[in-house]
Amino acid sequence: MKRLSFIAIVIAALSFAAAAQPRPIAESSKPKAAAAPESFAVKYEGGMVGYSNKVEGTLKFDDAKERLIFSDSTNKRIFVIPYDTMLVIYPQSRSVTSTTGNVVKNIPLPGAVLGGFIKEKRRYLIIQIDDPDIDIRGVVNFKLESKELLDSVIQTLAEKAGLQERGDAYYRPRTKTQFDQVN
Repeated sequence: MKRLSFIAIVIAALSFAAAAQPRPIAESSKPKAAAAPESFAVKYEGGMVGYSNKVEGTLKFDDAKERLIFSDSTNKRIFVIPYDTMLVIYPQSRSVTSTTGNVVKNIPLPGAVLGGFIKEKRRYLIIQIDDPDIDIRGVVNFKLESKELLDSVIQTLAEKAGLQERGDAYYRPRTKTQFDQVN
């Protein structure tokens, strides 16, 4: 009986060991998103040094000068992000209780607590940049309306900026510096 138990444990251990082997990274099976429009509505949420106010406006691809332009609702240019300063871009979504849900949740009636379950999804475009003008790195956030628009913008921006894919994010590979070559 002890021998049978020992054999069962050894077989189980070997099967777990075989399953725990490293696997090669599979190629992306994500379907290619449609091309993003030339300009689209966004809400700037913060992150750019010197621009702290949340502003509704538009993002526009400027392929001739290889940059992304953010303009306010009066079409006045607020700031520019060159493609070559982008380090990482990725989507982020948050599920938050909507205004209606908060109002219903605070009504003093039985069952009103269910208002906390009224949620809405907010989608953000996150861009990490390396600003050479003031020699700092920052994270710029834009709120977009739909997942389809967000996916197409991220994919189009990554192609134009020459970024590589890693999961849902795109990044600029680090180049070897003199310090990296010594070590």
